[in-house]
Amino acid sequence: MSGSIVTLVVVLALLLFVASVILRTIKIVPQQTAVIIERLGSYSRTLDDGMHILVPFIDKPRATIDLREQVVTFPPQPVITSDNLVVSIDTVIYYTVTDAKSAVYEIANFIQGIEQLTVTTLRNVIGSLDLEETLTSRDQINGQLRGVLDQETGRWGIRVNRVELKAIDPPHSVQDSMEKQMRAERDKRAAILTAEGTKQSAILTAQGEKEAQILRAEGSAQARVLEARGQAQAIEEVFDAIHKGQPTQDLLAYQYLQVLPQLARGDANKMWIIPSELTDALRGVSSALGGTPAATASGSAPVVPATRTGLHPTIERVQSTESIARPEGPEDTPGPTA
Repeated sequence: MSGSIVTLVVVLALLLFVASVILRTIKIVPQQTAVIIERLGSYSRTLDDGMHILVPFIDKPRATIDLREQVVTFPPQPVITSDNLVVSIDTVIYYTVTDAKSAVYEIANFIQGIEQLTVTTLRNVIGSLDLEETLTSRDQINGQLRGVLDQETGRWGIRVNRVELKAIDPPHSVQDSMEKQMRAERDKRAAILTAEGTKQSAILTAQGEKEAQILRAEGSAQARVLEARGQAQAIEEVFDAIHKGQPTQDLLAYQYLQVLPQLARGDANKMWIIPSELTDALRGVSSALGGTPAATASGSAPVVPATRTGLHPTIERVQSTESIARPEGPEDTPGPTA
């Protein structure tokens, strides 16, 4: 019974040993991965992707290297500019391992080496620039960092593809000053734009008023011209009608009498002038009615004050005119008494 147990244990041990040997003999490497193999403590070869056969207990994997592009973010680093301001800069490095053997045997920790090299190079580059140049020259700083890092890390089997400055943070006092300056600049631009808008609005308003006044003046002038033309045409037609009708003296006298109320219209009229032709017309009317014509004085028309009697204003003013215009002759002077 005990012999069978011992045999079973030995068989199990042999099976475990065979499985271990098989596992150590066959090595499968994934895509974009390199495995460093050492034989008896010395570098033997680099395994690429695929299945490989190793010598059990003699060949031993030293390191597995990822050949894909890697991204490393370094913590903020304080850097002094040329104008003695301390800025905090975050950097991001994109790198690729091109030689797995050099990355393993040339440096103990290439990530730490890249970080320290980035810090020292960044201080050298930023130290030659002032704050304004640092904030506006990201592309230049990135190019200088990439050139130096790629040159120094080449012997480590590392290729630096790109270097980016993720953040550049100046001191808080400088940030406050910059914000005030930017706010003042924005307020200035806003005031300038507002003033320009007001100016353009005033100019357009003035131009619109000018054009409106010009149009109104042109319309008024055209209206006056048309009105004058209409009046002239009306006068001309009336004049032609009068001459064609050949009016008599009695008709003209009647027309004069119709015009008299228009001449005397209005309570503000204190005196008015009667033309001499009107007295001739009145004599014609008087003779037509069978009256005795009165002699009138030639010359300028007399000025008659307005009176208030019971007669019609027009007849009253005409009688006043006749009394004023009649000269005193011999027939009006009383003769000697018998």
